Amino acid sequence: MGPAQSQAQETVGAPVAAAAAAELPAPPLYGSKSIAEVFTSAAASLGLPGFGNALNLPASQRVCVVLADGLGRGLLKQKASHTPFLRSVVAAGQGAVPVWLDSAFPSTTAASLASLGTGRTAGEHGMVGYDVLDPAQDKVVNLLGNWDAGVDPQQWQPHPTVFERVAAEIDVVTISLPQFGNSPMTQAALRGSRFVGGTSLHARTAAAAEAMSGGGRSLMYFYVNELDKAGHRYGCQSERWEHQLEEVDSTVKRLSASLPAGTTILLTGDHGMLDVPESQRLDYSAEPALIDGVRHTAGEPRMVHLYMEPDAGASRRDALLDAWRSRFGERIWAFTREQAIDAGLFGTVQAGVAPRIGDVMIAARDTLALYDTRRVRPTAMEVVGQHGSLTKAEREVPLLCFQAGGKKGRRG
Repeated sequence: MGPAQSQAQETVGAPVAAAAAAELPAPPLYGSKSIAEVFTSAAASLGLPGFGNALNLPASQRVCVVLADGLGRGLLKQKASHTPFLRSVVAAGQGAVPVWLDSAFPSTTAASLASLGTGRTAGEHGMVGYDVLDPAQDKVVNLLGNWDAGVDPQQWQPHPTVFERVAAEIDVVTISLPQFGNSPMTQAALRGSRFVGGTSLHARTAAAAEAMSGGGRSLMYFYVNELDKAGHRYGCQSERWEHQLEEVDSTVKRLSASLPAGTTILLTGDHGMLDVPESQRLDYSAEPALIDGVRHTAGEPRMVHLYMEPDAGASRRDALLDAWRSRFGERIWAFTREQAIDAGLFGTVQAGVAPRIGDVMIAARDTLALYDTRRVRPTAMEVVGQHGSLTKAEREVPLLCFQAGGKKGRRG
């Protein structure tokens, strides 16, 4: 941790910190009802020792977890007319299994998939944003795409995944797009499974049925990214997004018909989404007061990380907070790293992870997206559907739990 970061931790006034923390929403329900409990509960439901069944999943021989990237709880409810199969699942009920979960914080794919894969919070696994500071290199690195040559995914996220913990006892398989087979994100957060790729949803459904046709206990991860892509490009209120939601509905219906009867199917998302109009996609780097004393900017447009210069003391950091609050008022939450940690937003934060978190953090409260155009490509400001912040639309995801009605599987 750099001098400015250490000084900031030492000099945060208790009254100021308490006031800011009181304004923040409650943290994700880590340990009881978050994305981090999905695979761990699935492992427990399969009878594997060392895991808690926080989600009260039914005992099963086979579990298939469908992760629809970008599927928020509010959007699924709002667009229910486009999902006849999922509507029937909801109507049937699911007993003690919760019907929604919290995403990780930030409500972004890198953080939530890592929590899903490891059963840990972002403060433990270290995937604390879309892109964040690598203190060892003093540079911002991306945690979702091709990563940086100087970052080893397995060192950045060293904890064993749930897949690694159970692979010796059960069959563990990932069904996803071929390009994700050995991606840095997979190496960091989802390593340890047998990978089967499929370019289309139909191909992935067929691959899933084949992969789970044998006997014995199995845990499957089935990834769908088409919905998220449509949301970013066209918006989650667009016809394109609704079409992809219909495809998700059809895909889950096909899985139910093709996976062995009695397989527990779980459908969830890694985050929700909301649309930001073009007029509210703003370049904050054009306003000097909003970057005064800032060495690096990172995060996502709705959850900005600001890292101070080494010689910027606590007073300069507080002036930066004041500048953001003066500019945006109640449209944002503006808080320090220490306030985020004290509020539990990242869960338990390990010492090596803390310096990756911004000295100052800016989270959008309404339809606002914030960019540093010195650092991002102009096309970034064309993104319509956004996420990353603490609003219900972004952080709450559905959890649907039901039994497949397909062919009777062979017993192991």
